[in-house]
Amino acid sequence: MVTARRLRRYGAGTATDVASRTYGLHEWAGTCHDQAVPRVSQDQLAARRREILAAARTCFARHGYEGATVRRLEEETGLSRGAIFHHFRDKDSLFLAVAEDDAATMVETVARNGLVQVLRDLLAHSAEPDTAGWLGSQLEVSRRLRTDPDFAARWAQRSAAVAEATRSRLRRQREAGVLREDVPLDVLAQFLELAYDGLVLHLAMGRATDDLDRVLDLVEEAVRRRPA
Repeated sequence: MVTARRLRRYGAGTATDVASRTYGLHEWAGTCHDQAVPRVSQDQLAARRREILAAARTCFARHGYEGATVRRLEEETGLSRGAIFHHFRDKDSLFLAVAEDDAATMVETVARNGLVQVLRDLLAHSAEPDTAGWLGSQLEVSRRLRTDPDFAARWAQRSAAVAEATRSRLRRQREAGVLREDVPLDVLAQFLELAYDGLVLHLAMGRATDDLDRVLDLVEEAVRRRPA
C-alpha cells in the first residue's frame, strides 16, 4: 500500500523543535543536584515522532484540519498537548509534517516502482483502515491547497519532488524501450498524475472498485510502447 506506514511504513520529513524534555521516552543517566537526569536517544525521539504522525494522520482524515482540535489530537495520540507540540511547533506544522511524510514516501515509491504500481497498490489495499486515513489526509491537502495560499507555497516543493520522481522513472523506462515514443514524456506524466488523482478521489468517496483493475490495465497499456 502506498501509505506512509506501509511503505516505510507515504518516513521522511523534518523533525521540528526537538528540545530536551522527553515525556517518558528516557533512560536515566548520571545525576545533577542529586536528581537523576533523563536522557533520550534519537531513535526514541524518532519513534515518538512517527507515532504522533500516524495518529495525527488519522485525526486529520476523520475530522479535517479545522475539526482536528487539539483535544481530539490529544485523544487520538494519547498524549498531552505539551508532548505533541514538543515535537511540532503548532497544529499547522503538524499537518504539514503529515503531508510531507506522505509525499516523501510517494517519491520513494514512484522512483522505485513507478506511478502505475502505486495505483495498483492503492487499489489493492483500499479497504484497509490505514488506507482510509491516508485518503482522507490527501483530500484535506487538496482542500488546503485551494484555500490556503501559505500552505500551497510551502507544499509546492514537495509536489515538485513527486512530479520529478515520476518523470525520472518514465525517462528510464523510455531508455529501456518500455514506453511509447510518440507522446512527450511530460504528457505521459500528466496523464498518469491525472489517473492517480482520479483514483484517490474515487476511493475517498467510497465508490465501487469493481473492474478497476481492468481500468488500470488500460492506463498501463496507454503509456507502454506498442508493438511494431
